[in-house]
Amino acid sequence: MGKAVFTGRGLPGGPLDPLDPLILSQSRTTISLLVLAPLLLLLRGSGVFAMPARDVLRCLLLGVLGIAGSNFFYYFAIQKSNVSTAIIVQYTAPVWVLLYMVGRGREHANELRIVAVGAAVAGCALAVGIFGHQRMQLAWLGIGAALLAALSFSFYNVYGRTLLGRHERWKVMVYALLGASLFWLAVHPPQQIVAAHYSNGQWIFMLVFALLSMLIPFSFYFSGLHDLEPTRAIVTSCLEPVFAILIAATFLDESFGWLQAIGMTLVLAATVAVQMPERARGEVTSEAALTEHLE
Repeated sequence: MGKAVFTGRGLPGGPLDPLDPLILSQSRTTISLLVLAPLLLLLRGSGVFAMPARDVLRCLLLGVLGIAGSNFFYYFAIQKSNVSTAIIVQYTAPVWVLLYMVGRGREHANELRIVAVGAAVAGCALAVGIFGHQRMQLAWLGIGAALLAALSFSFYNVYGRTLLGRHERWKVMVYALLGASLFWLAVHPPQQIVAAHYSNGQWIFMLVFALLSMLIPFSFYFSGLHDLEPTRAIVTSCLEPVFAILIAATFLDESFGWLQAIGMTLVLAATVAVQMPERARGEVTSEAALTEHLE
């Protein structure tokens, strides 16, 4: 939907004047907040927002660096390149999560992980067409933005899981959306939005887009992140680019060659494989501990 509205084509209701990534990112978070906060207040009362001030600030930070950062850089990336390239580079995020965990001393690098990281890098190179015949000179800006989106997404998963371990997902989500919305208001104040004179069709699109791409899926993802460790949640989310690429190929006529297909496969395989050893070892350790306890 984002790529379609950037180009003004491919929308069910007919063509619209294109929207830029900034207003799309801003409206996505702000409209979601304006829908979610009053709904929670109506259904559960003001107590649903109770949270220590320090954690409120942490949620606001999550919204700025995690949600706003990943949203904007991703949409900027698909505007400057294409959906397939942007989403594959962004979904190297599990690799960055692993590197962070190793750097913090929480996990250890082994041969399989090193091979997986190398496969992810090689897969990205193939996916973005470095070894193909595409004209890459105009796409580097989009690739760089997609990489920044990956880093923001990594932060969002690691930091978000910490907050969700302390508080209910709705509280974390409301304050994270508030942080992202306040950030966008500072970058793109209301008077500039009014001066843009968006049409009714554009506002309707922004409303539908906010519900379908932010409020509903983020509610599910926050729920999953609350019950799962960040690695399992982010690996499961790697199914998203598969669907995004198929949808883009079907509705936006975006194509990719066999080298890119191999690259996508390498990236997806690496992001899954890089998490499996730690998970498997954790399950074995838990089973051994249980057996020892029973004995």
